Amino acid sequence: MAYTILKNGSVVQTIPPYRVTHDVDVVIQDDLIVEVAKNASSKYPEATVYNMSGKLILPGMVCSHHHYYSGLSRGMLVNSGPQNDFIQILKEWWWRVDRSLDEEATYYSSLICSLDAVAAGTTTCIDHHASPSFIEGSLETIAKGMREVGLRGATCYEMTNRNGGLEEVKRGAKENVDFAKSVDEVRRKGQKPLVEAMVGGHAPFTICNEGLEVMKDAVDQSGRGIHLHIAEDIYDVAHSHHMYHQDIVDRLDSFGLLSDKSLLVHGLYLNDNEIGKMNEKGVFLAHNPRSNMNNHVGYFSKLQSVNNLLLGTDGCGGNMFEEIKLAFFKHRDNGGSWWPSDFVEVLTRGNTLLEKYFMEQFGKIAPGYKADITMLDYHSPTPFVDDNIATHIVWGMSSNAVDSVMVEGKMIMNHREFDLDVERIYAKAAEVASRVWKKVDTLSAH
Repeated sequence: MAYTILKNGSVVQTIPPYRVTHDVDVVIQDDLIVEVAKNASSKYPEATVYNMSGKLILPGMVCSHHHYYSGLSRGMLVNSGPQNDFIQILKEWWWRVDRSLDEEATYYSSLICSLDAVAAGTTTCIDHHASPSFIEGSLETIAKGMREVGLRGATCYEMTNRNGGLEEVKRGAKENVDFAKSVDEVRRKGQKPLVEAMVGGHAPFTICNEGLEVMKDAVDQSGRGIHLHIAEDIYDVAHSHHMYHQDIVDRLDSFGLLSDKSLLVHGLYLNDNEIGKMNEKGVFLAHNPRSNMNNHVGYFSKLQSVNNLLLGTDGCGGNMFEEIKLAFFKHRDNGGSWWPSDFVEVLTRGNTLLEKYFMEQFGKIAPGYKADITMLDYHSPTPFVDDNIATHIVWGMSSNAVDSVMVEGKMIMNHREFDLDVERIYAKAAEVASRVWKKVDTLSAH
């Protein structure tokens, strides 16, 4: 058994009731926190000790919805047609990007997204992947990048019939099931997986009823829940009513796809009955304010009605300090009544979803919890106490304050340094990105 000690830091709890305890030691045995107390380090003379004096020790942040396929799209220079509505944005931009990804591009997307997330203090990313030209093996490629960086994650392949009909759906389903089986095999060997599996689907308007039947079979085979875009744009709602004469949530429920392991995403145009059914089933919903603003799809004004609301980025990076700020300010701009403490609770709730999949405890700096930890060098000009922790997180903290990050009890970034050749990775990623952009430029939007 190996012991690690974070010595003499200020422990911050981001699950209500919010608490800060100054000048304490956090003792970690392998991957679990075993003690949090003053002067605890004296009991463990053989431990590896990290001096946290003057630093904050927080539970790791969770990005509850990411798109690693977007990793090489930053600043992309390609010709595109008009993007006057959401469907045009998908066809002219994102569906051309995902069709251009091969194994190498998928791998470097995973490395870059994982490195960027960790540097911003994020310890877990829940990915939603698409690469129609590289389906088989794509999830293991995503997981490989996550594992090499040391980031915890979950990934899935977004089933869709938009390119190749039902056969494409079946290939996506098989990739989801195969990856889930590989994770199960890790557990059977007595090991703890760093990356978990879900059953992905793009959105209801690109999955026919036969495709939802295939999705349900994948859920049953894998024992996982779905990860699916829903009502991101009013088109998705109108399509469901026109083609299937049902609300989207009712349509999903008719195939038995809603459970407390289900992760739906966006939900801007859900009605009250749909949200009520989701709450009844214990479904999680990820809110992605930056992406919603970028795609000009509107604002999710009913977010306060969702019991299991989470915070994601929808591919806009892995920086949850940025996302929580925009979530709060956009909410206030829309006349919402939530305060910083409500959004910190939403962000931290991502750990509840992790517990469904990893079957361990996440989200607190306390004995028995996983040692996924973010350490900040945050200097406040005002008192930092229990009652204003959330306000400091939203108004004061940023990724610039992230000093070190631990996942599974391992210090994967120490004083902003990785045990990887980061310069080489970024240089190679830029080379691969240039190739991907050229491919995107050759593809039609139709």
